[in-house]
Amino acid sequence: MNSITKRWVKGSLALTICLLLATEVLVAMLTVNSYYNSVRQAIMTRVGTINGQLSVTSELSEEEREAALRNMATTFEEKDKFELMLLDSRGSAVVTSSGFMPADGEAAPDYTFATKRQDGVGEYIGGLGQGERVMAVTSLLDRPAGEIVAMRFVTSLSGVDSRIAVVLVVTVMIVLLVVFFSVFSGLFFVRSIVQPVGRIEATATRIAAGDFDVRISGEYNDEIGRLCNTINHMAEELGRAEQMKNEFISSVSHELRTPLTSIKGWTETLARVGDPESQDYQRGIRIILEETDRLYGMVEELLDFSRMQNGGLSLSFEKLDIIAEVSDAVLMCTQRAALEGKTLTYDEPEFFCAVWGDRNRLRQVFINILDNALKYTPPGGSIRVTTKRSGQKVVLDFTDTGPGIDPADLRQVKQKFYKGKGAVRGSGIGLAVANEIVIAHGGTLDMSSKMGEGTTARITLPVSETGKGTTRIEQQQSNEPV
Repeated sequence: MNSITKRWVKGSLALTICLLLATEVLVAMLTVNSYYNSVRQAIMTRVGTINGQLSVTSELSEEEREAALRNMATTFEEKDKFELMLLDSRGSAVVTSSGFMPADGEAAPDYTFATKRQDGVGEYIGGLGQGERVMAVTSLLDRPAGEIVAMRFVTSLSGVDSRIAVVLVVTVMIVLLVVFFSVFSGLFFVRSIVQPVGRIEATATRIAAGDFDVRISGEYNDEIGRLCNTINHMAEELGRAEQMKNEFISSVSHELRTPLTSIKGWTETLARVGDPESQDYQRGIRIILEETDRLYGMVEELLDFSRMQNGGLSLSFEKLDIIAEVSDAVLMCTQRAALEGKTLTYDEPEFFCAVWGDRNRLRQVFINILDNALKYTPPGGSIRVTTKRSGQKVVLDFTDTGPGIDPADLRQVKQKFYKGKGAVRGSGIGLAVANEIVIAHGGTLDMSSKMGEGTTARITLPVSETGKGTTRIEQQQSNEPV
């Protein structure tokens, strides 16, 4: 038995059964009281009738009143339902409506109760010598009638008890039906939850073990259905993240191997040449330095990504001229563009535009975007950088004339580890790091592209005269796989 079923049995079902049992006891008590009150009321009605008849004989003597009472007893018409007895001061029967005189003995309990009550009425419910249950009511006379001091009505409760038993049996059957329906409907409802939850648990266990292709089957148009859809979506996203991670590891391994191979090869060559004045020696030194810088850049990207994931990428804000910062970044890449046969132009505006930002991190973003533009722009192509003010924001556009980005890849190029079709060397996290840095500055990084025409990276930053000294990039909560 699973925990949900146990909680239902201990909670809802147990409470339902307790309420039904309490209701059954209450119904039984009310039924018994109702039937017995009806019998009691019938007896008291007849007591009242006889007392009314006696009030007419108030002027008669005791002997005449006694004779009248004896006559009432012997001519009592309902002797098949009630036994009327006239009692003396000892509680013994003097006259009975049936003519049967009980054996002398102790006074009946109802007579004793009547002598002790102010209203002079006593009642007894119990068994006779033969075991039959009866109700007996004794009422003392307001005036003596010879030796007669009280009248007693006795009636059998067998018929009443039979009707009460029928009512109780019916109510017990109803209670049992309600309990059966509660158990059946409750188990059906619990199973409708437990079984899907069991499948969800099994699927989640397989996902936790690394099986991201598993899905939860079944159609549920409720909260369980939405949970299944969420877990299926989670598995899909985890699968994508796992695939991109594996591609990232493969890509980084390849990217690291290439410069290391080059460095190792040229180091062996330099060892054989041994002449610092040799052209091969100078060329080898230059290539080793270039490949070392390339490795350093890749390692820095990986470190930035690691710091960003752990919330440890610090930003030191200061007031700076964003126009000058873009100009410096363009200047750093101008020589490379010229060596590769590409044109890099910057339409530098003459206005001053102050923003609060981290100088080094923003320059890292600009150089990263310019590096991407140069990598994808063919020789003879151009990269153009423009800056404009739009209200309280500054907009920076970096436009190249490369092959463009496939629309299927455009939405994901800023995701971590992602490398689209036609991607060249690189770790695949440069744009992801750049995007996080821009977001930490309160800005946005948007990519737009047309196949065969080129790509534009647009950075939008807020223009503000106030800012904070230092902040830290926290791990972003998003739908992107990490």
